[in-house]
Amino acid sequence: MSKNNTCQHIAFIMDGNGRWAKRRNLPRHLGHKEGCLRVIEIYEGCRENGIKAMSLYAFSTENWSRPKSEINHLFTYLEQFFKREIDRLDKEGARIIISGDLSKIRERTRKVINDAVLRTKNNDEFYLNICLNYGSRDEIIRATKNFCLDVLNNKYRVEDLSEQLFSSYLYTAILPPIDLLIRTSGEQRLSNYLLYQLAYSEFIFTPVAWPDFNKNELKKCLEEYKNRDRRYGGLSNEE
Repeated sequence: MSKNNTCQHIAFIMDGNGRWAKRRNLPRHLGHKEGCLRVIEIYEGCRENGIKAMSLYAFSTENWSRPKSEINHLFTYLEQFFKREIDRLDKEGARIIISGDLSKIRERTRKVINDAVLRTKNNDEFYLNICLNYGSRDEIIRATKNFCLDVLNNKYRVEDLSEQLFSSYLYTAILPPIDLLIRTSGEQRLSNYLLYQLAYSEFIFTPVAWPDFNKNELKKCLEEYKNRDRRYGGLSNEE
């Protein structure tokens, strides 16, 4: 079996912002600010390497337990990111997709995000998926409920359910499968992130904190990915 080195979709867990700031005797929220500045560089790096989509774990359903001031700063930096970069993203054909429940996000932030989604909805050169107030277990339950409602409304039968059909109920329905997950800052867990979508993805856990993760670090990860033997349950080249 030959190696399948094509990479179309990378998912990122952008970890280490607070620790990056703490090591520099800075407030935690400035680590998030630096992390937001890093997003556009990694977007550029993905496009330069032929990647079609990137997913970013911006805020989880569990992150509400953090200090309110830190949460407010994070949303402010997110607003600033879209206001600063939306013209460029739209011009370059990038489509903004949101995975997660925006109903709990403050109205000001929600408006900025919805405006970006609406403005870029017809673009298809690149997909930038922001996972915001996102939890994978919540997503799977939401998808299951929506399928059940369609069964009750006679759109489908229970027997119609397949992996492909179930995937159409996920936030990521229009995105290509995730080939690679990169988590920064050394932690080696998924943290309730895209559990269904990551079933056959390759994982790379780098010790580099997200604010220090640049195009060169991305290139290192892609080189490692290219040397992986993606078997999807089959045999390796040596077997």
